[in-house]
Amino acid sequence: MDTLNRFRHLALLSSLLAASTGLTAQAAPDWPQFRGPTLNDVSPDTGLLRDWSAGGPPLVWEATGLGPGYSGISLSGNHIYTAGDKGDSTMVVALNIADGKQVWAARLGKSNAPGEPRFEGPRSTPTVSDGVVITLGQWGDLVCHDAESGKELWRKDLGTDFGGKYAAWGYSESPLVDGDKVLVTPGGAKGAIVALNKKTGDLLWQTKEFTDSAHYSSMIIEEIGGVRQYIQLTPESVAGVAANDGKLLWRAPRKGNVAVISSPVYSDGLVFVSSGYGVGCNLFKISSADGKFSGEQVYANKVMVNHHGGVLRVGDYLYGYSDGKGWTCLDLKTGEAKWQEKEKLGKGSLVCADGRLYLRQEDRKGTVALIEPSPEGYKEHGRFDQPDRSPKSSWPHPVVIGGRLYLRDQDVLLCYNVKAK
Repeated sequence: MDTLNRFRHLALLSSLLAASTGLTAQAAPDWPQFRGPTLNDVSPDTGLLRDWSAGGPPLVWEATGLGPGYSGISLSGNHIYTAGDKGDSTMVVALNIADGKQVWAARLGKSNAPGEPRFEGPRSTPTVSDGVVITLGQWGDLVCHDAESGKELWRKDLGTDFGGKYAAWGYSESPLVDGDKVLVTPGGAKGAIVALNKKTGDLLWQTKEFTDSAHYSSMIIEEIGGVRQYIQLTPESVAGVAANDGKLLWRAPRKGNVAVISSPVYSDGLVFVSSGYGVGCNLFKISSADGKFSGEQVYANKVMVNHHGGVLRVGDYLYGYSDGKGWTCLDLKTGEAKWQEKEKLGKGSLVCADGRLYLRQEDRKGTVALIEPSPEGYKEHGRFDQPDRSPKSSWPHPVVIGGRLYLRDQDVLLCYNVKAK
C-alpha cells in the first residue's frame, strides 16, 4: 500500500471509530488518573453546554455490575477504568468508552475494607500510562495490569514490601505515574513515599528523611526553583521530595485530625492544603536559595474546611465545599472568603470544565449542579438529580472529558452528553 492510500485508509478507520463511539474525530478523551491529566480536577474540554435545560443533559449510557466501592474513573484510548468489589475480591474493571460494556476484569486484592463505620470497596482510582493500568487496593495491594487485556504484570504489597501501614479506613491514595516511575505513600519508618519502576515494580527509592504516616491524600507533581518534586499531605505535615532520588526538599508541620484526604493545590510557589474535622486550611510559600528549600506558612484559617471532595483553583480563587459553611470561593493569596453558600446545594465534590464548575452533592439525591467559577457569588446554570442512586454517599469525583460527564455511584457508572450542539 503506497503512502497516500495508507493515509486514506487510516483516515477512513478514524472516521468509522468516531462514528461508532459518538466522539468527534479529534484525539481520544484522556483522563488518565485521579483528578485528570494535570492532577487538578480541571478538564481541557471546550465547546460544552453553558446552561442545562430542566432534567439536565441527556444520558448517553448507563453501565452496571461494577461492584461496591468508591473508586473514580480514568479514561485512555477506547477504555474506561475503575474498580469495585465482586465477591471475595476487589477487581479492576475496563469498560468500552462507547457504550459502557465490560471489556475485562482482573483481580486487585481481597474485598471489603478496614475501619468503622465500614465503607466497603476500593477507594483508589486506577492510573493509566503507556499501555498499563496501576491500581492501589484498600488493603495495600499495588497491582499493574496490561491496559488492553487485563493481564497482571506485577504486584506489590505496601505493608510487606515497604513497611507501610494503612490508616483507619485503608489505603485511598491513587497512584501517581511520572515518566517511568510509579509513586505511592506506604507511610512509616522505612520511608513515607516510594518510587517504583513502572514496567517491573522494582523499588527505585524510598524517602529515608520523610517518614510520616500515610493517610488518604494523593500526591501532586510540581517544579519549584527548577527542581521537579512530589508534594504530599499527611496527618503530620505537608512536604516536597525530589523526583530523582526522593530526597526531602522541604517539610512544613501541619497537624491533621482523624482523616486527611484532599490533595494539595499548587500555584506559583504557593501550596494550599485543607482538611476536615475542624482543622481548616493553610497556605505555605515555598522558597529556594542556594539549593535549599523552605516552607513558610502564609495563613491558617477555617474558611475552607474541606473534608473530602477536593479543592480546585480557577485563576486566583479556590472552590470547594467547607464543612459547616457550604460551597466556598476563597481568595488563594489572602485566605478571604469571597462567598459561601450552604442552602442551595449540599456537601460534595467538583470538577471544572470550559468555564463552569460541576458540583456533585453526595447525599441521597445525588444532585449535580452547574455553576460559574466567579468570586461574585454562587451563579447556577442548571441542575439534575442522579437517577438510580445507591443508598451510599456518592464520593467519587465527577469527570468531564470528551464532551461527556461521568458519575460513578457504587455499582453504576452514568455517562452524559454535555457537548454544546
